[in-house]
Amino acid sequence: MAARSALHAKPSPRSTAPTSKLFRNPQVPFAFALILADSILVSLIIAYVPYTKIDWDAYMSQVSGFLGGERDYSKLKGDTGPLVYPAGFLYIYSAIQYVTGGEVSAAQVPWWALSLLCLSKRIHSIFVLRLFNDCFAMMLLHASLASFLYKRWHLGLIIFSGAVSIKMNVLLYAPPLFLLMVKAMDISGVISALAGAALVQILLGLPFILSHPFAYISRAFNLGRVFIHFWSVNFKFIPEPLFVSKEFAVSLLIAHLVLLVAFTHYRWCRHEGGLLNFLHSRFLSLKRSDFSNSSFKILKKEHIVTTMFVGNFIGILCARSLHYQFYSWYFYSLPYLLWRTPFPTLLRLILFIGVEICWNVYPSNAYSSALLLCLHLVILWGLWSAPSEYPYLDNKAYKEKRKEK
Repeated sequence: MAARSALHAKPSPRSTAPTSKLFRNPQVPFAFALILADSILVSLIIAYVPYTKIDWDAYMSQVSGFLGGERDYSKLKGDTGPLVYPAGFLYIYSAIQYVTGGEVSAAQVPWWALSLLCLSKRIHSIFVLRLFNDCFAMMLLHASLASFLYKRWHLGLIIFSGAVSIKMNVLLYAPPLFLLMVKAMDISGVISALAGAALVQILLGLPFILSHPFAYISRAFNLGRVFIHFWSVNFKFIPEPLFVSKEFAVSLLIAHLVLLVAFTHYRWCRHEGGLLNFLHSRFLSLKRSDFSNSSFKILKKEHIVTTMFVGNFIGILCARSLHYQFYSWYFYSLPYLLWRTPFPTLLRLILFIGVEICWNVYPSNAYSSALLLCLHLVILWGLWSAPSEYPYLDNKAYKEKRKEK
């Protein structure tokens, strides 16, 4: 009797609720349909669009030198010049070379990218036909962001550091990320998370640090590189002598810092009374050694995403040169950013299409780059003028969310 009753026992509502709730959400079947449709599109692109060699051969030459035993970063070179990315890049592309034998035709279907490649001709080109390291760096960046949304700050910092080890553009997210960490954790948590991120960099670069430390650090973390004017998508209207000048670089750096401080003070810390008041309150909690969880509030997911994406977008706006593959640095945040502005839907769509058109002009010219800059400035103005929402979950709402899980 006990066995029969056990067989006919109904599953508890608590165990089936999350599953049924998931499949009742109309966004779920739409997402699966989008992945399927884009998988078909990617297959057609690979089958019928000819591959254009840009960086693949250089990547494979640099990897071959590394696998051949070379540990001096200054001697790892390819067709496009010396290796300028941190060690994580070498490990990623060594694995790709092992799987594909170095043949690009075998590497053009990255399964993880199928859910990402949507709507944009340029993005399909970057992910499917070019296989730039930007793709892998942004994949890890988005994975780290997902960890932050679920309050896994230490895990997220480790993944974030892995993304930096592939390409340093991910550091554009570092200033807003540090602000969020200070908001969400006590000082010991911030220090331990940063130590974990630093440890990742040390471990990945250890073979090169032990043998040729100066060559590795100067090549892999070179912040003073000057890009070629011809490939600039955003500042092609600037005369080349001014484009490569130190004065232009410094002015963009100052603009970057001013915008970050302004957004931090007036937008991201508005509800804390501004940046100075926020830092003062954190200093007082440190002075009192008040590290209790009660003194730190839970950040809303929207606040985390908005702060990260806007901080990165400011860096994009102030970058001296954006190459075509750099579009992947912010393309997937564009719809979110546009819908955070107070603009009407029609204007949001016009801005999105306008940005896409500018990135598909090849080669870029003075008109396309000037238009792109104007579109970026309009988006930034929309983000600045948008209503500032309260960044924290109240205790009651947080407890209700915990119960739902």
